[in-house]
Amino acid sequence: MAFLSGIKLKELSETHSVVQIKYKFLNKNPFGSIYFACLSMAGELASGMLAASFTYKRNPKISMLVVGMEVEFIKKAVGLITFKCNQGKDIQVAIEKSIETGEGQTIDAITIATDEGRDMVAVFKIKWSFKSKTE
Repeated sequence: MAFLSGIKLKELSETHSVVQIKYKFLNKNPFGSIYFACLSMAGELASGMLAASFTYKRNPKISMLVVGMEVEFIKKAVGLITFKCNQGKDIQVAIEKSIETGEGQTIDAITIATDEGRDMVAVFKIKWSFKSKTE
């Protein structure tokens, strides 16, 4: 679905990720902006790619799951929208703590969406849960 709506991962590092989506026919709503579900996918993907990068091929395996989400839509999303999550280190700490303690850990990952004029379009707070899997 992310591919069909035009979501693209533009940057991924240990500290942040950047995702973009451009207003187009397949992601538009009847009100002339990007459909909120497409925006939500991109908002989740920005923090999710950070989390996935820290859990990929880990031993022990780590399960990750979205357990909550809050979104504030501030401005109509048209044109190129950029989503940035700067919590790579915080996500990594939560994952490491889950491995150390064997207990589930949660973190609220914030993603900010801006338009081409750098005006804020939306703020996503995705609550991620991480748990080390025992074998």
